[in-house]
Amino acid sequence: MTELNNQAVRQLDREYVFHSWSMQGNLNPLVIAGAKGCELWDYDGKTYLDFSSQLVNVNLGYQHPRVLAAMKEQLETLVTIAPATANLARGEAAKRIIGLAPEGFSKVFFTNAGADANENAIRMARMYTGRDKVLSAYRSYHGNTGSAIAATGDWRRVPNEYSRGHVHFFNPYLYRSEFNATTEQEECRRALAHLRRMIECEGPSSIAAILLESIPGTAGILVPPEGYMKGVRALADEFNIILILDEVMAGFGRTGSWFAFEQDGIVPDLITFAKGVNAGYVPAGGVIISDRIAHYFDDRFFAGGLTYSGHPLAMAAIVATLDAMKDEGIVENAALIGNGVLRQGLEALAERSPLVGDVRGRGVFQALELVSDRVKKTPLAAGNMAEIKGALTEAGLLSFVVENRIHVVPPCTINAEQVKKGLGILQDVLGRFAHLAV
Repeated sequence: MTELNNQAVRQLDREYVFHSWSMQGNLNPLVIAGAKGCELWDYDGKTYLDFSSQLVNVNLGYQHPRVLAAMKEQLETLVTIAPATANLARGEAAKRIIGLAPEGFSKVFFTNAGADANENAIRMARMYTGRDKVLSAYRSYHGNTGSAIAATGDWRRVPNEYSRGHVHFFNPYLYRSEFNATTEQEECRRALAHLRRMIECEGPSSIAAILLESIPGTAGILVPPEGYMKGVRALADEFNIILILDEVMAGFGRTGSWFAFEQDGIVPDLITFAKGVNAGYVPAGGVIISDRIAHYFDDRFFAGGLTYSGHPLAMAAIVATLDAMKDEGIVENAALIGNGVLRQGLEALAERSPLVGDVRGRGVFQALELVSDRVKKTPLAAGNMAEIKGALTEAGLLSFVVENRIHVVPPCTINAEQVKKGLGILQDVLGRFAHLAV
């Protein structure tokens, strides 16, 4: 057997693996051999502190012993079963998720990931209402399946617009306001007026659903201004439109509460989830269904299904993850650390670094927006962002970089000492690139 080292594993990858969202010819992927807690390492002994949670999914950290034990037990009991059966792990997982959901929810439809969770929530809304259109935000990402990518607002939807009935609107983002707003109150009021006009112009009787990320993640961790989500809920009620909230990235502790929308004081009609529900240990997602929509299908056929819906191994990981998060106070840790030492450190970094134009977020769901000119808010160039990401990785910090933003999204289990270490690396690297600011 070939000796395992970074070069051998990278060569194996480049010879056989086709990567997502990439030009294949010039890839040089980071090699990872193992991980535990909030740290990872390669075959050559280099360690990394994770400020990315990979794709913002490793909420419980790596190799949590309770989750591994539950998965091993499930492997030895029943490794797979068709979704039409009744299965203990699936039932227990659904019961725990419903126990975290708002009052008025009692059923979960399981999927394989967040994209098909959004896909099936759209399907439910269309079947329930008999309408076709889905309104979603330009600054959004909902997944890479047919309707999910069409509902997505960012550039990746453009070569993938095969699904019908999708209309986009601008969600609030005061730092780069589409509404010439100068305050959170103005941004909220004008964004809601804009959404109302979109509904009126598209025809309320043609709209099945409004699909929104509770806090848009990939689009920039855009925390909605106070009152915006309540305003969206009111518009959905006024025009009898289903409100779907995408909690795929923001859910299960990431923002310091089980669901991000709890902090905005609203309840949606459908909740989509994935990622943090079992920390990404096994692919899983789903739709939490309000009672009125669930009961609609008591005597009506639901035209949707997946071979691996509620896969036992994924369900065992969900049960163990949610139990561990409750018992170990992980959600409380995300709130305490995220809104405390992490946010305070990022704000202090913003005061010192001329490259930081904005800091925003909740819990361990934070973002730094980098600019070359603070007055003009000029986004830092893509090439410079790539250099910064490379420097962070070289310094031992795994980062989640999108466009001109560094999304600071460590596992919910991170401690204050690790946060300070990561902030120190960020400060050092941004200091080395300070000359890019005008």
